[in-house]
Formats: sequence, C-alpha cells, structure tokens
Amino acid sequence: MKAKDVLGRRGESLAAEYLAGEGLRVLERNWRCVEGEIDIVALEGDVTVFVEVKTRSSVAFGHPLEAITVAKMARLRRLAGCWCAVHEPSARKIRIDAVAILAPYGQSPAIEHVRDIF
Repeated sequence: MKAKDVLGRRGESLAAEYLAGEGLRVLERNWRCVEGEIDIVALEGDVTVFVEVKTRSSVAFGHPLEAITVAKMARLRRLAGCWCAVHEPSARKIRIDAVAILAPYGQSPAIEHVRDIF
C-alpha cells in the first residue's frame, strides 16, 4: 500500500473516532456507488451527515481543506443523493461536513471539523 493511502486510511479512522467522540453515530465508512465514494456517513440527532475527510502530513502542498474544490463539493452532493436513494434514511435533514487532519510524522494529529460546507 502506498504511503499516501496509509495516511488517508489513518485520517479516516481518526476522523471517525473524533466524530464519535463528538456525539455523532458513524453509520458507514467508505460507502461506494457508481458516482464515487463517501468517506463517512454519520447521524447527528435527526441529521444524516456526509463527511469528506482530507488528510495531509504537512501543509507543504496546502491545507487539507484546500483539496475540496467546487467540483468535489458537487460530487459530494450527488453522492449524498445516491446514498439517500438507496437507504431511505429516517432523518429528514442532511448536511455535508469536512474533516481536515494534519498528521505530521511522529507528532499528534490536529483535527478540524467544518460543519455544513455548502
């Protein structure tokens, strides 16, 4: 497995643990369909939350959140619609969040959760 893939998986695990610690219930991780993949689907009260996780080991190539482009946000909206069509969630509201993880090697990671990125 490539180092960036290992870092990405670690970031997703850290994000899922962080969200659970903040009171969200993680429903799925790495949900896939023909449109792409949703990193984390969670439930917070009556809101289904779709979470994009971006992890970097440094800011040499920019902050992790800078990787979420307008095109990526549009794809996240389509993916959220696909997930809802398949699962018919009981929650009537949806939200798309982002979690940025800055995880320098040998140091504790910094986690930033941005709610409702749209």
